Amino acid sequence: MIEILVLYYSRHGAVRNMARAIATGIEEMPGAAARLRTVPPVSSATEATEPDVPVAGPPYCELRDLEECAGIAMGSPTRFGNMAAPMKFFLDETSGLWAKGALAGKPAAVFTSTTTLHGGQESTLISMMLPLLHHGMLIVGLPYTEPELTTTTSGGTPYGASHFASGNRAVDDVELRLCRALGRRLAGVAMKLSRA
Repeated sequence: MIEILVLYYSRHGAVRNMARAIATGIEEMPGAAARLRTVPPVSSATEATEPDVPVAGPPYCELRDLEECAGIAMGSPTRFGNMAAPMKFFLDETSGLWAKGALAGKPAAVFTSTTTLHGGQESTLISMMLPLLHHGMLIVGLPYTEPELTTTTSGGTPYGASHFASGNRAVDDVELRLCRALGRRLAGVAMKLSRA
């Protein structure tokens, strides 16, 4: 059994719902399990205001979660065409893993949600890929063999799963199917790599 880390930050719930769908896709693959983790919000306040353990939802991610898992799906809402500060803050703390090559050769996938249709989905996904590439990870996207990718009028890119929130619009069925497809693809690649 291999475990895939589904690591996300979600402000209003869309990215959390996408993470759950990706986890479902991972667990649709026999021999794969998902480990859901989140990161705490950050603030300009100089003293910590969040508890060490979240009040609800999955636990906060620890560096060992990245090291122990066979692959990583990472998600963040878009902030001005980039990942949100909490995810970037967490990634900035992974230099110890980088120094020992702990993530090199593991597959990774990315996902995001934007308020506007052209709000930087692709640039956000690419911004999340950059630190993963520095860690030596292998990026897994969504191929156009997924039929929804060519017919969607909402979210979905070859770079990773995406959602068009348009305010409070829920993650739609097409976007959820693409999230599950990304989870299955990531788990499949991780299983092939673990057997190699």
